[in-house]
Amino acid sequence: MNEEYIDNVKHLIEQKDADKVKGLLIDLHPADIAELCNDLNAEEAKFVYRLLDNEIAADVLVEMDEDARKELLEMLPSETIAKRFVDYMDTDDAVDLMRELDEDKQEEVLSHIEDIEQAGDIVDLLKYDENTAGLMGTEMVLVNENWSMPECLKEMRQQAEELDEIYYVYVIDDDERLRGIFPLKKMITSPSVSKVKHVMQKDPISVHVDTPIDEVVQAIEKYDLVAIPVVDSIGRLVGQITVDDVMDEVREQSERDYQLASGLSQDVETDDNVLRQTTARL
Repeated sequence: MNEEYIDNVKHLIEQKDADKVKGLLIDLHPADIAELCNDLNAEEAKFVYRLLDNEIAADVLVEMDEDARKELLEMLPSETIAKRFVDYMDTDDAVDLMRELDEDKQEEVLSHIEDIEQAGDIVDLLKYDENTAGLMGTEMVLVNENWSMPECLKEMRQQAEELDEIYYVYVIDDDERLRGIFPLKKMITSPSVSKVKHVMQKDPISVHVDTPIDEVVQAIEKYDLVAIPVVDSIGRLVGQITVDDVMDEVREQSERDYQLASGLSQDVETDDNVLRQTTARL
């Protein structure tokens, strides 16, 4: 995104020309809008967010640089954060956002979340160390090992309506313990009288909630997974970590390593000006 484009957006914001700004944003991917917001001050970014629908606004916030996002969050009311962003985020993204708020504001935001189940999941995930598998999401498709093919298909359809992406279909028992992965091909090739437990892939690769994130990354790379299930101490399925979550963590770790190698103690970007990088080193 070139400087001319950014300067044009800033000029239109200064003129409070919402229609023209919205026209510039309409065909942009959320990641591109986030890149734009990173180059705006908090007030300008706030102007942009007012023009976005809730789902796009939530996606943009997730993609923003941490410092720019934190600055924006500090000036927004708790109710706005809850109803404009958190309500439209996957649980893992919502937890990442909540970790950037102080405890008082966290409680305020939680009190405004309309979905009680989502609020409960966020509270549970905030208890985990952010450098472990606790960064998981809880949005998954689950089937019971004792279901028949017709029961399984019906339930999968209902659950899928609530999800943006489906990576794997996990098989659990009556005690919610992870038993296997349900291969979608079997839905077509297996007789309708078959039970899920007779066609599932048993003993799937999984990680514990306390597994360090670098070990999670290694497991995903080693076994070429797009997601990995997370279980608690007695084997109950509590969430999954997707490859995009892992890539975010790898990128953040790489940035921290770069800063340490460069003698930096503050968050800076590789393209920041010399004055900012020098100040950070001092």
